[in-house]
Amino acid sequence: MTRKRPTLSVILPTYNESTNLPILLGNLKTTLSEISHEILVVDDNSPDRTWEIAEEIAGKDDSIRVIRRITDRGLSSAVITGMEVAEGEIFAVMDADLQHDENLLPRMVSTLEEGYDLVVGSRAEEGGSYGQWSKRRRFISWVATFLARVFLPLEIKDPMSGFFALKREVFEDSANLINPRGFKILLEFIGRARNLKMRELGYHFRNRQHGETKLSGSVVRNYLVALFDLRFGKYISTTFVMYVIVGATGILVNFAGFQLGEFLKLPKVHTGLSDMLDPLWLSVPFGYQLAILSNYLLNNYLTFYELRHRGWDLLKGLLYFEIISILGLLVQVSVFQLLETNGFMEGLVSPEFTRYPSLAAGIAAATVSNYFLNRNFTWKDFRS
Repeated sequence: MTRKRPTLSVILPTYNESTNLPILLGNLKTTLSEISHEILVVDDNSPDRTWEIAEEIAGKDDSIRVIRRITDRGLSSAVITGMEVAEGEIFAVMDADLQHDENLLPRMVSTLEEGYDLVVGSRAEEGGSYGQWSKRRRFISWVATFLARVFLPLEIKDPMSGFFALKREVFEDSANLINPRGFKILLEFIGRARNLKMRELGYHFRNRQHGETKLSGSVVRNYLVALFDLRFGKYISTTFVMYVIVGATGILVNFAGFQLGEFLKLPKVHTGLSDMLDPLWLSVPFGYQLAILSNYLLNNYLTFYELRHRGWDLLKGLLYFEIISILGLLVQVSVFQLLETNGFMEGLVSPEFTRYPSLAAGIAAATVSNYFLNRNFTWKDFRS
């Protein structure tokens, strides 16, 4: 006999919510008493052992399941993990910090059953509010919403909401398009799925009672990357664009480092290697090394944030980056020499300018080769 699907699967991505989760689970059981449901707690191996508390509760209630993720991290990927194993006809996503009003869930379910594809718990819709937010958080939310409407064709008022519900078929139709590392999973569905019939339902956003907010500087970075990826990701890699931008800043650091070296009166040294390297102005490698260090740190904390190095891995990663940077320099020089030797652009531009296209081609070749080497070696997740 085939088991009947529950009407609703509530997906709770958690990280350090050991105090809030038991309260929320109790509230959900009361609120959903008239709806066939299951609750999936997807925990990213919380240091406060949220997963252990969830498993204790689940041991007494068959409708609660716990997924403890040991290696994967991130809210969006946690939601996707939950949806992949959920059995309900409707998926609802909410935070476990008690700020989302679980009493809205029955209304979300009935709205979807009326023919909508996706329902958003909205703080900006009539009947909703942002609670006792500070002016700073309200301003950040306003800017984020404004940027989302600029980058994406949005029809909803609260695209930053983390409280929403959708039909199973919406997930199944768009699962292959969703970026599991995306910043806001709601934005992923709205930005990648097509012809969704959506509705917003107002609710009052509660203040966090226990634990700490997860708003941080990295959130801003992740959000901007997510918007760019949703708008332009099908044309060009967002990671590559960030890598190129960081590389451009490295040119400025290189120049500034050279100037600093000259100011410090770094000497010229005799290498005895060739006329090209003799004498060698130490200000040149000094500036180049500062640029390498700057590029490495910026790429580590911006471009490859999800795979960033920590602790002693920073030194190992820097060594990889140094070696690849030297290889990149050789690629740039080789391409430049090859093009110049074979008369690249001769007859097309004035003789005094032929070196510039060759130089640009060399820089482009070095940038692409460095990017792929760094992505596959320096920021390959070599951590044990």
